[in-house]
Amino acid sequence: MHAFYASSTAGPYDFGWFITKKPNVFFAMSPTIYTSSNAEVAIPQTSVFTHVFASRGHGDIGGFPSSRKAFIDSASGAYVTRAQLLDLALSFAHGLRTHPDTKPFAKRGDTVLIYSPNSLAWPVVLFGSVAAGLRCTTANSAYTSQELAHQYADSKAKLVVTTDQGIQTVREMFARLGVGKKEGDQKIIIIGADLQWAGGPSAKSSADAAGLLTLEALLKGEKLSEEEKFDGALSNETAFICYSSGTTGKPKGVETTHLNIVSLLSIVGPHFAPITTGDVMLAILPFNHIYALTQAIQLSLVLGLPVVIQPRFEPNEFCANVEKYKITHSLIVPPILVVLARHPAAEKYKLSTLRYLASGAAPLGKDMVFQVNQRLRKNGAVCAIVQGYGLTETSPTTHLLPHFEAERKIGSIGPLLPNLEARLVDDEEGNVDAEEGRPGELWIRGPTVMKGYLNNPAATANAVTSDGWFKTGDIAVRDKEGFFTIVDRRKELIKYKGFQVPPAELESILLTHPDIADSAVIGVEDIEQATELPRAYVVHANPETIKTTAAQALFSQSVVKWMETKVAKHKFLRGGVSVIEVIPKSAAGKILRRELRDLAKKERATLKSKL
Repeated sequence: MHAFYASSTAGPYDFGWFITKKPNVFFAMSPTIYTSSNAEVAIPQTSVFTHVFASRGHGDIGGFPSSRKAFIDSASGAYVTRAQLLDLALSFAHGLRTHPDTKPFAKRGDTVLIYSPNSLAWPVVLFGSVAAGLRCTTANSAYTSQELAHQYADSKAKLVVTTDQGIQTVREMFARLGVGKKEGDQKIIIIGADLQWAGGPSAKSSADAAGLLTLEALLKGEKLSEEEKFDGALSNETAFICYSSGTTGKPKGVETTHLNIVSLLSIVGPHFAPITTGDVMLAILPFNHIYALTQAIQLSLVLGLPVVIQPRFEPNEFCANVEKYKITHSLIVPPILVVLARHPAAEKYKLSTLRYLASGAAPLGKDMVFQVNQRLRKNGAVCAIVQGYGLTETSPTTHLLPHFEAERKIGSIGPLLPNLEARLVDDEEGNVDAEEGRPGELWIRGPTVMKGYLNNPAATANAVTSDGWFKTGDIAVRDKEGFFTIVDRRKELIKYKGFQVPPAELESILLTHPDIADSAVIGVEDIEQATELPRAYVVHANPETIKTTAAQALFSQSVVKWMETKVAKHKFLRGGVSVIEVIPKSAAGKILRRELRDLAKKERATLKSKL
């Protein structure tokens, strides 16, 4: 594999004459556009399903032996081969299209919502839905009924695939939307714990699942002779709708097309770590997130890399599975490195097979990488720990640090991937580029940039320029070798352990509290956990009732507990709640979050001085 250093090219784009912020200064400029020094790769205009499963000849599936294991259940060891996965997906697709309960809701272009933790059934449901011509919208399995209702309604979903544990929440969601129990139950498909369909152990369904349609029932019939086609211009049809928190309001649906995903798989594949016979990936990141959705489920098939599926991250289970399955590769987020650096499980189990850890979703600190490397080497593992960069809106990966540069370029997100262009912009309008070596907002253009925000043309226009540049909101610098590093962000998103937490969403919920007159939420850094924690500042509606410090502390704790009944766990106010007299705002009414961050630092310093 070769390095793919980026190179700077200016034009042939001419934006004409611009006026700088300095008065009476006029000059002409063309944007500085960075591209990868690697040659562009050919992008097939086809469906995700066709691209992943197409035979390359000699009876293979996707270029690899049909008998090779595709996905493995970590707990039971049950697995599906590439051939079995293909057959199961086409069977599920046939079931969706023909079963009396699902047929009315499974026409080409209809949407199915997947609300489930990671499981062996996930790839079957995902690829089966795509083969049937459906769009898939993927929801966080920790969502409350209120959060799920927004996504179901906004995406215009018609079916919900969930587990026994999700039934109650889904039923509550339908109740919120005014859908009766009988009608709602007809739209639910259950992924049970029974794995007999994959040669695994049997298990009983919960009482709540009685009478509901099951995955097994849809797999028992015939299978489609071929998948629904999305060739040529049809590849621009939407395949997935993942939800991005954005910076204002509720989460927005990102329309990702078949061409977006095929492009992503085509440009990332050659620059992933080398794969050899016997390599195995451990998947612990939630499949509903586009990072795992594209790379753990789809890129793994393109690379011929078997995947062991763990429902969720748990330190002992993670390390035990590395030893049990001789794991070589895994996709992670920074908080997992904290565990590998400090948790006793990292010394209890043999991790010597680990060779490649790719981190995403949040910036990765140099010190943490050093600590993990030192501990893994004591365990016999020589492991490249790299980070990449991307967003839901870019499908996601735009940069990836090469494995052979893991130590020399530690802290960098790597060069720009082929077929993409980047700019570093010094102003919000894109009229002024950042000077060489100086930070600027990262803009991305290319075939992985989303189709747009679902049902939200105004938000799309605000995020994507008329000539196709997506404004990431993140501030980056580029060195002379073409390696990028994220140094800050213009967006206000809080990134908690790989999840995006939108302050505006939490603020709107806080304002529904009867004793809160105003609110603002920021992220405060937790060095020990290598993540940000949501922290709220609130103005009490009746401040005379909480005049003492003790009364304010009790009120703050009550708000923390109250919020835990309103949102998913990753949105809890783990950074605490502080009562203040007024929320600092600009003349236009915009919250001055920088002032709150400064206040949080002072509060932390005061607390440390008292310890």
